[in-house]
Amino acid sequence: MDLKQLYVNGFTVAGLRVRTTNLAEHDGHTAKIGPMWDRFHKAGLAAVIPGKQTESPVYGVYSAYESDASGAFDVTAGVAILDRDSTDFETVRIESGDYLVFEGHGALPEAVIATWGRIWRYFEDNPQVERRYATDFEAYTGPDSVAVHIGIR
Repeated sequence: MDLKQLYVNGFTVAGLRVRTTNLAEHDGHTAKIGPMWDRFHKAGLAAVIPGKQTESPVYGVYSAYESDASGAFDVTAGVAILDRDSTDFETVRIESGDYLVFEGHGALPEAVIATWGRIWRYFEDNPQVERRYATDFEAYTGPDSVAVHIGIR
């Protein structure tokens, strides 16, 4: 597995937010993440969120973790912005720190789902590597590629 570790300086993302659990996302009747992304793309929000940083990719940010992968968390679909006061959209601050970066390629959202499967297996197989459960994020680096950043201690 091609895995990188890098330090990320904190930044702010603005967009749409939902609160969910991994259990809820496995049921089409209770899943919230897919419908949120549908609203985000149909409204063309990546192009119209005020204060967007030039060349910002689209981000999916996981934050406000209740506990670990089994608890509730927030997901924000958005773009990086220069100033959180410049928008009426939901905002979330990506924490500065060390992140493991898992790359995914192929048709979306299948490639993202497969990448998250690799992430869960990686942490099961490497219990010595501790997740922070503060902020994690997906950076959509192309029409068929994603880089998932997982905060580690």
